[in-house]
Amino acid sequence: MKPELHVLSTGSQPIETISEIAGAIHAHIDFIHIREKTWTAKDYVKAIEQMTENGVPLEKIIVNDRVDVAVAMKAGGVQLAHHSLEVARVRESFPLVKIGCSVHSVEEAVKAQEAGADYVIYGHIFETASKPGLEPRGLKQLDVLCREADLPVIAIGGIKPENTAEVLEAGAAGVAVMSGVLNAEDPLEAVKMYRGKMHVKEEENATSL
Repeated sequence: MKPELHVLSTGSQPIETISEIAGAIHAHIDFIHIREKTWTAKDYVKAIEQMTENGVPLEKIIVNDRVDVAVAMKAGGVQLAHHSLEVARVRESFPLVKIGCSVHSVEEAVKAQEAGADYVIYGHIFETASKPGLEPRGLKQLDVLCREADLPVIAIGGIKPENTAEVLEAGAAGVAVMSGVLNAEDPLEAVKMYRGKMHVKEEENATSL
């Protein structure tokens, strides 16, 4: 399966900036997550509208936490966190919605899988400025989780182009990036660098078959 590239908003940029960058990079990524804890539902709607006006397909837009917005706007899916509605409740109410779940352990990943999640985001893998002072989980724990959970695992946290191959080698189905793309001087070039490393890994896998 082709590795997925997810880009998450940083929580520090205005709607216009996020929408503009999304419009520039969407052809090279699989999903862009709107993850803004201080935004209202109307803010989310405005961002989705601006993104689609900039050419971003709705199916590539993932809404963090706000199931109501994701469903009302017919977005590509919803990403649930520990404070969100439970996966099982969302799956029961909206059986066709793509559901991601943020997890921090094998047990949480298995629970999300059994509840009906389509994929999980797991991290943080490496040291990252967004999680100061917290011990990274590392590639070994990522490997264990990918073996135990029977659903796609998207790795997050301190992932750069130069360590992307290691993350995929550990079993991840893809990587999620925040500042590495959205805070880059050239977000489009940054995305292409990540995607380039993914293509190299795909070619290696194809050769080994």
